[in-house]
Amino acid sequence: MSDRVWSQVDAYIEDRLVAEDAALSAAIRESAAAGLPAIAVSAAQGKMLHLLALSIGAKRILEVGTLGGYSAIWMGRALGDDGELISLEIDPRNAEVASDNIRRAGLNDRVNILVGPAIARLPSLDGPFDFTFIDADKQSNADYFDHAVRLSRRGAVIVVDNVIRNGDVIDPGGNAQVQGVRRMMDAISKDKRVSATAVQTVGNKGYDGFLIAVVL
Repeated sequence: MSDRVWSQVDAYIEDRLVAEDAALSAAIRESAAAGLPAIAVSAAQGKMLHLLALSIGAKRILEVGTLGGYSAIWMGRALGDDGELISLEIDPRNAEVASDNIRRAGLNDRVNILVGPAIARLPSLDGPFDFTFIDADKQSNADYFDHAVRLSRRGAVIVVDNVIRNGDVIDPGGNAQVQGVRRMMDAISKDKRVSATAVQTVGNKGYDGFLIAVVL
């Protein structure tokens, strides 16, 4: 089965079930116009994050890796008026574009972007968080995940994107990003604080997958 079929199926799902609105479409369009890489989650994946956060009644969400704010908009919409989403972004230009997109979506009252290396920001954050989405440099995944668990309440959900790497995750000699994912997987396999699994995905983002964990 080809990437073309995967993308067509994603388009079908998005047409029937997702219904991306003007603010979300604008976030993708403005991110592309600003030269940001086209690596945001798909619309269907964004709604999955939204539904996961909604299903646990998340009040506080942590995001590692803002990019253009597309996923933050999806997750921010799962919060009530008193909710809070803290998103960590290393690139000031990305943060600027994301801030505009989030403001356009009417969520600037509940989404706060902190600029700087996430690994330096995470130790100073105050928990607990109900939901965490990790989608930044894969080399630091193990550290990001460890901080996320520390900052989470019992029953919180942690989602990590891009953990299959087109199947390269099974290659012990893979590149730095693959090694970062593998280090995280190895650490989680011994971590008694969480119960986790990973699922492979295909679609307009190609062949990849998510890790999903619940804090015990």
